[in-house]
Amino acid sequence: MLTKFQEQNLTGEKKRIVNDFSLTIATVNGSGSQTSNATILRSIFKMGIPVSGKNILPSNIQGLPTWYTIRVNKEGFVARQEEADILIEMNPATFADDLAKLKSGGVFFYADHIRQPIERDDIFVYPMPVREIVRQVDVPTYLRDYIANMVYVGIVASILGIELDKIHQSLEFHFKGKAKAIAINDEVVKRAAEWAKENLVKQDPFYLEPIDVTKGWILTDGNTAAALGAIYGGVQFVSWYPITPATSLAENLQTYLPKLRKDPDTGKNTFAVVQAEDELSAIGMAIGAGWGGLRAMTSTSGPGLSLMTEYIGLAYYAEVPVVVWDVQRVGPSTGLPTRTAQGDLTFVAFMSHGDIENIILLPGNINECFEFAWQAFDIAEQIQTPVIILSDMDFGMNQWMGKPFEYPNSPMQRGKVLWEEDLEKLDGKWARYLDVDGDGIPYRTVIGNRHPRAAYYTRGTGHDEYAGYSEEPQNWHDLLNRLKKKFEVAKKLLPKPIIETMDSSAIGIISFGSTEPAVQETRQILAKEGLHSDFMRIRAYPFIGVEREFIQNHPINYVVEMNRDGQLHQLLRMEYPELAGKIRSFAYTDGLPLTARQLVDFIHQNEEQ
Repeated sequence: MLTKFQEQNLTGEKKRIVNDFSLTIATVNGSGSQTSNATILRSIFKMGIPVSGKNILPSNIQGLPTWYTIRVNKEGFVARQEEADILIEMNPATFADDLAKLKSGGVFFYADHIRQPIERDDIFVYPMPVREIVRQVDVPTYLRDYIANMVYVGIVASILGIELDKIHQSLEFHFKGKAKAIAINDEVVKRAAEWAKENLVKQDPFYLEPIDVTKGWILTDGNTAAALGAIYGGVQFVSWYPITPATSLAENLQTYLPKLRKDPDTGKNTFAVVQAEDELSAIGMAIGAGWGGLRAMTSTSGPGLSLMTEYIGLAYYAEVPVVVWDVQRVGPSTGLPTRTAQGDLTFVAFMSHGDIENIILLPGNINECFEFAWQAFDIAEQIQTPVIILSDMDFGMNQWMGKPFEYPNSPMQRGKVLWEEDLEKLDGKWARYLDVDGDGIPYRTVIGNRHPRAAYYTRGTGHDEYAGYSEEPQNWHDLLNRLKKKFEVAKKLLPKPIIETMDSSAIGIISFGSTEPAVQETRQILAKEGLHSDFMRIRAYPFIGVEREFIQNHPINYVVEMNRDGQLHQLLRMEYPELAGKIRSFAYTDGLPLTARQLVDFIHQNEEQ
């Protein structure tokens, strides 16, 4: 039965909206919907259309609500949108609220066993006989609730124009060639698509048509990219403790390391992965491995990083290289494990007690998650210090498009390591904490060096240049200042900010990490309104000086970030206090990825003042 709104749209020329909409799928945790949602996402991607997928996954148990959003945009704008154009409703508990939020002119697919009123007359409505179609398929009873989600895949594919062969390819990818699982899901999709073709009349304006924008690209999540980057960067030791949203980074390492890092002659693993009993043990093990000369890392989120703080201070002071991934989530304290934020920046910058600086890498896409993962080892070993990489839940656990990863194009940089022949030339005379070259970075030896003078004391307490215990005020003063000198050298190794300009730019926009899609879309919206902007995405801390010139070039610069207090804004004001009047904070956090509309509205309000 057609609604009045649909009947009105039967006549007259239809407006076609092609490859440009936002779709939300409302289901429940533990229902198997992730497979169906990923199938839709990957199928659209395989049609050459830019797309992104984001879980809106409350921190709850099986059976409670969850949503998945898919943004389709032929121009490549894939930041989250607040309102859905299309809604697939499979959850009775959220039926009324989800329906009320659907924008006027939107499309409402719903499982027809949900007996709730649909009183809106300004939307397109398609019922889906989910249970009826599932009963037609020969599938074990215990799998019916899971396979039911494939019904909406088939019906939506028929109405919107998703190619069924792309769905089949996506199922093959997801089930990794398991013929039985592929066949069952494929059959449900085909039956559902056939039912839709025979029983539904398309009235809505939304269409998907193949293009070639994403040809040759890949689709993956940041934690997978980070794991692969670490492997290609030569990681040898991984210690970790489970914590959302960082767990899958370590799990991906456990998946890919056995495939990629075996000795070709012996067949033995050339790595070690240890699941520790807690975060303290995980960071302690990683630092111990880094001290011994292994490329070592751990991954965690904010609560785990809080527990690791004292150990990271030890590694800074004892000058031990180690890499730490912080996949951020909403805090403080244990926070919300399935929500995204950028709230750890200032914490990490000054993490540990006393005078300290930490090197932070800030990837802004999946390709940088891969690249920074291997570059972090080079930086850590050259500077002999911890390197912390700040990702977030949106990057870590959601699907992002990118170019194929590129194999590291330079040899591993191990830094100042002395081997037997080096010590022979020095007649065994060297000092672990002596600044020989004037750059603040001393020489070290690692396990495996058989020279009798290779050993040294590693001090976490006051010490002199020869690693002797010392409480002499001058030794302490000199040591802290030498450590600071290292970070001037580090700035030369860090990835520089990426700067994009427009002609006649009136404002600057500064951000980091996963906010870039929203910023880029914002810039295009503002440009169409006549307000041009330049953009600087910061990719590392400490700042390297380029930031000063960018800020100086604009009367006002908006610093965009997903936290409450404007942490990047704070750091910029501290570094460049004379430019504080030129930077304005847009700090917003609600646990969800930033949208362009939120930023556009903020800039409009400020430009009107």
